[in-house]
Amino acid sequence: MKISLKPQHLKRYRQIASLMLRFGFSELVRSSGLEDLLGEDLGRITQRAHPKPEEFARELEEMGPTFVKLGQVLSTRGDLIPVDYIKALQSLQDDVEAVPFEQIEAVVHEEFGRSVAKTFLTFEPEPLAAASLGQVHRATLPDGTEVAVKVQRPGIKAKLADDLDVLDEVASTLESLTQFAERYRFKHIVDEFRRTLMRELDYRTEADNLATLAENMKEFPEIYVPQPMREFTTARVLAMEFVRGRKITDLTDEDRANIDGNHLADTLQKAYMKQFCIDGFFHADPHPGNVMLTDDGRIALLDLGMVGRVSVEMRERLLRLLIALGEGRPEQAADLSVKIGHPGADFREREFRDRIKTLVNAYQGALLEGVDLGRVVMDLARSAGDTGMRPPSELTMIGKAMMNLDEIGRSLAPNFDPYESIRNSAIPLVLKMIKQSTSPASMLGRALEVNEFANQLPGRVNKILDRVAENRLEFKVQTIDERELIQGFQKVANRIAHGLVVGSMIVGAAMLMNIQTKFTILGYPGFAILLFVAALGGGIALVWDIIRHDRRNRGK
Repeated sequence: MKISLKPQHLKRYRQIASLMLRFGFSELVRSSGLEDLLGEDLGRITQRAHPKPEEFARELEEMGPTFVKLGQVLSTRGDLIPVDYIKALQSLQDDVEAVPFEQIEAVVHEEFGRSVAKTFLTFEPEPLAAASLGQVHRATLPDGTEVAVKVQRPGIKAKLADDLDVLDEVASTLESLTQFAERYRFKHIVDEFRRTLMRELDYRTEADNLATLAENMKEFPEIYVPQPMREFTTARVLAMEFVRGRKITDLTDEDRANIDGNHLADTLQKAYMKQFCIDGFFHADPHPGNVMLTDDGRIALLDLGMVGRVSVEMRERLLRLLIALGEGRPEQAADLSVKIGHPGADFREREFRDRIKTLVNAYQGALLEGVDLGRVVMDLARSAGDTGMRPPSELTMIGKAMMNLDEIGRSLAPNFDPYESIRNSAIPLVLKMIKQSTSPASMLGRALEVNEFANQLPGRVNKILDRVAENRLEFKVQTIDERELIQGFQKVANRIAHGLVVGSMIVGAAMLMNIQTKFTILGYPGFAILLFVAALGGGIALVWDIIRHDRRNRGK
């Protein structure tokens, strides 16, 4: 796909090319021709190359809401982005200038068919927070329930769609012209980003996520998930229970003295391990701004626009991988990584295993002192990407979530060891996995499979017996072509025999040269000369056959 020349897109192309050039992707910019768009600014941009990760995050913020969200998605790609940049992207500030209240009123009227005053008992014009996609206002329902109302910015969907078209064109161009972009599937990243953004723009999806997570967290009374008010929720307006509290990272030493920080951090870690390994549905963005300590001492999980899902097959392997990393078993960690990853055609397995061994050994001693296990997971994903294996997106999302959890856990209790919590919860998690696999639904599924097998078994057995009776039963095994191998041995044997005959003729001719006979050729015994000529012809024929055969093989 060629890059369009729409005036409204040219500015974005230059911004993207400049960003890529400055942050280590200069070869991609040159190979794709994006460098030409920078014109006279090329020299100035090159001089400012390789700035700090924090500057990368800041520039994404300045480029607008689409690129803020792109930064959040890239922060889950440990195979593509270095860990230092991931940590910087986690701190992306989604705070922007608030939309005038008149526009918010217009959106509410469009969604409910009535004014704000007729929809809510009270509605504060000043927003509690203003983000790139929407802003949150404090309000009261007609029955007196206090709620937080998230209202989508007017026109944001069209703006995002335009930026997504630009990213799609750039990704397609890069993937068609550069091997690096093709290996990391830039087009796939943009397509997945588009789907994620479209889901996030439908607040009804977030309402469903809130309800699902609250149901899954019922066994943890210390974890609170605000519930949506369905009658006051549409695609562009989401009303949910109002949470009174403050950010975890704002806690002071005095605040920690009034709570059991270790217990809360341990509970939060166990709650997320249940999400990862049992539910297969997790809050994918637990950065400090989305996790609060409520006034009654609970931990509230907010903003479920971004969630992750883990397949049943991967849950057990994920738990085993985390244990292997923490216990310092690089071979097992590498085996599990290969099983859950997607090796490419150029995957260098030996190099990957060596890097995992180095990684695990380097962090083994440090883990005991509280090094982030989430960072280890992200480094593992990076090693996979560098050696030609694409790790599953769930793994990198979990790694990012664990990095955030490590930070939150230490905000609650400075001496909290997240891996110790994971290790202590491993046995209960395994027992839950076993119980889950023996649930009525799972047993019913297995029973149906057995029933299908039993119904098809007689017919399959009859077919096998019929083939045996008619002597038509065949077993196909993929192995060396025996016929070709035997032919090769025969050809070698024939050449050896041919060479022995020619050699014998030469030896016989040499012996006959000493015997004087009446039959001579050029004054030499005739029979000896004839044997020499025959040996010469046989030798030439043998050499010609070898050359012809080798040429045919090279052609194949």
